[in-house]
Amino acid sequence: MSARKIGVYVCQCGGNIGDYVDVDEVVAQVAKEPGVVVAKTAMFTCSDSTQQEIVQDAHEQGLDGLVVASCSPKLHTYTFRDVARRAGMNPFQYTQVNVREQCSWTHTDDHEGATQKALRLVRAGINRTRLTEPLEPIVVKTTPKSLVVGGGVAGLRAALGLAQVGLSVFLLEKEPKLGGWVAGFAEMYPHGRDGRALIAELEKAVRSHPGVTVFTSAELVAKSGSFGNYQVTIAIHGDQLETIQVEVGSIVVATGFDTYQPEEGELGYGLDGVMTIAEFKRMVEESAGALEHNGRPVKTVAYIYCVGSRQGEEVDDPNTYCSRYCCNAATHASLQVAGKPGKVHQYHFYRDMRTYGTFETLYAESLEKGSAYVKYPDGEPPAVERDAKTGRLTLTARDLLSEGEEVALEADLVVLVTGMVPRENQGLTKTLKLPVGQTGFFNEIHPKLRPVETVVDGVYICGACQAPRNSAESVASGLAAVSQSAAILKRGFAELDPLVATVDPVACTWCGECQDTCPYDAISMEQQDGTEFAVIAKTACKGCGGCVPVCPAGAIDLQGYTDAQIRAMIDGMLGVSCS
Repeated sequence: MSARKIGVYVCQCGGNIGDYVDVDEVVAQVAKEPGVVVAKTAMFTCSDSTQQEIVQDAHEQGLDGLVVASCSPKLHTYTFRDVARRAGMNPFQYTQVNVREQCSWTHTDDHEGATQKALRLVRAGINRTRLTEPLEPIVVKTTPKSLVVGGGVAGLRAALGLAQVGLSVFLLEKEPKLGGWVAGFAEMYPHGRDGRALIAELEKAVRSHPGVTVFTSAELVAKSGSFGNYQVTIAIHGDQLETIQVEVGSIVVATGFDTYQPEEGELGYGLDGVMTIAEFKRMVEESAGALEHNGRPVKTVAYIYCVGSRQGEEVDDPNTYCSRYCCNAATHASLQVAGKPGKVHQYHFYRDMRTYGTFETLYAESLEKGSAYVKYPDGEPPAVERDAKTGRLTLTARDLLSEGEEVALEADLVVLVTGMVPRENQGLTKTLKLPVGQTGFFNEIHPKLRPVETVVDGVYICGACQAPRNSAESVASGLAAVSQSAAILKRGFAELDPLVATVDPVACTWCGECQDTCPYDAISMEQQDGTEFAVIAKTACKGCGGCVPVCPAGAIDLQGYTDAQIRAMIDGMLGVSCS
């Protein structure tokens, strides 16, 4: 084999790396490594100018390998694979080394240590690249049909969007009716449209489209096949249980959310007059005239924010995330109350107001209409009790806007502004092998670069099953899933990474360990001439490598990260010469 010609580019990331790692020293050292013919630094390797410089260097120096030391591979793996392709190289002979998250951001207090660690990581990347072989993507034909799971606003809009670009769509909803949460709303912010009318309009368009088949009271119970050609089993719960099988090229998951349910006694919940924001909004919308509760006019309403969100150690299994929509929902509700006959005093007990973006106007208008805002400290929510003498609800809290003075308030209603929580979807999660994040919501590959894609090829997520978001944001993510799905299915074929596991059938003795380990059901047993051995479905394998170390015969290897490459990377980390 002729000597490799590798180009190494170390990014400064505008100071994110260069401020903590001596990038010039790293470049000077790796330039001495065998096979490295180009070693440079750049302020931003992902910039168009540096990409063009890499392409030019490759043509001039005849590069056949590329190493970029910059940020996490989750951000720019595909960026630099494309650079390698434009430079005439095989894109799978490129290695991205993470020296931002793993060095500069981790060791901000140790400049020398971060530099040495970066150097070792880059050497490991060079050693891996030196042993790479040109690989070709796995090409699969795709079925021009899609399954949408969830018939809320995101699912309905996704189903309609897929049908409008010419794909056949199966829409699955486990409830008897379509619409989800939005179907129960009246006026919605910021557009002022009626949620029920909005859903009725969408449902009419979906049901009248010849390309959409709707299943209600139905669930996805099984999935087989591989990307582009999934066979799914749908269970329909009617008078009798019925199951059908359909073949689809992609699956869009839009199963929505559940609302946080306070426990009995939590912030007074269970007392008459203490209700969640969802219950309060229904009461406001059903009230034709002045606001009343139990036949008596409501004069004072108190809202308590961050109920079920941004929880701390006081809860066993806390929801530490911000639900985002809650501040908007509460301020919008206060505007609805202000627009009703009669004077209602409204007090908002909050930690931080997060009426983000253009929704800031809701907060400003709420102030103009007379709402008062009281900022309580983190970890010290208001105490809610019923006054034994007056029978009214009493709130006490410290107000940080008045130097921590204690505020006592009597109220007719206390509204707990509850956040979103992940919907229980254990069966669906297991069936589709969906990744779940730390918050319990479904997890995308990258929030900016691949916001609706999951690690399961051809399975997309959108709407509030992915994170707390409002209806407009849910629809936007649903359309993003449409564009990603349609881009592949309309083309008729898809290309998968060839970084998959392979089996040496001669060495394999078929013990079944690899099959038990594989989380993607990509491994099966095959028999030939009386010999049993493992077979890996390339289109189902995700290249996680979990099967490699459990094989007692050492019969499995992972393309792109072979045993030889891993050993070479370890040698590079340890400073062992590989020349």
